[in-house]
Amino acid sequence: MENITSLNSPHIERVKALIGSRGKKNRELENAFIAEGIQAVREALFPKLGEGLAVKRVYVTENGLTKLSEAISKDILAKYEVIQVSDQVMSVMADSESPQGIIALCSTKSLKLKDLWQRKPSKIAFFWQIQDPGNAGTVIRTADACGFDAVVFSSESVDIFNPKTVRATVGSLWHIPVIVDINIEEFITEAKENKFAIYALTGEAEQQFNAEFIDKSKKAPSVWIFGNEARGLPSLTSDPIKVSIPMKGYAESLNVASAAAIVLHSIGLSL
Repeated sequence: MENITSLNSPHIERVKALIGSRGKKNRELENAFIAEGIQAVREALFPKLGEGLAVKRVYVTENGLTKLSEAISKDILAKYEVIQVSDQVMSVMADSESPQGIIALCSTKSLKLKDLWQRKPSKIAFFWQIQDPGNAGTVIRTADACGFDAVVFSSESVDIFNPKTVRATVGSLWHIPVIVDINIEEFITEAKENKFAIYALTGEAEQQFNAEFIDKSKKAPSVWIFGNEARGLPSLTSDPIKVSIPMKGYAESLNVASAAAIVLHSIGLSL
């Protein structure tokens, strides 16, 4: 096993290029991104999806290798290039403030809408111009936990391969199809052609997201659309069914990840 101790190693430069200030551009050029931590790397090595975000190389400290060996069999690890690095090298490589000593270099694969429809989904979450990496990762994780079939992000949304987004998914990025850079109107048109009911969450709507509504809407294939953290949704010519989550107290609105958790759990796990 190769062992890196030099802070001048080209491996460090490549990893930093994928997570630094120009990371998005470099990730797109190389079709690669970084997964960090035992949970993300474990799920990357055992993806639930049949294709997509493959592991190219794993970097570990001595302690990180021990953790990874406890979670992954030697036969599985033997299939990948594993490089041991010093604690100092890992601290330079890692994006998190308290690195766990495990980093994977992964390849990206962009799914298209046609790939989604071929999977015959029944529940889809769509997010329009979501900007916060933590929110993006959280909604992917929530959709996975609630049994949704896919998450779709509009154009001008945060990069899902941002290291903060990847960490926030806690491995769910390898469990559920995620499609990005999609025009909202075109998506709604295609969803309707595929016989989906379209619901848009807004702060004010005549239709309330209550038990009666949930019982009716869970029976048919559906798309649930959530807006930007600050601006909500744009004006839509496609006229989806507008729905609002009832609230008590004095809060004006819910965080988009909180709103998504309420809706996705209610629709995905309702019996």
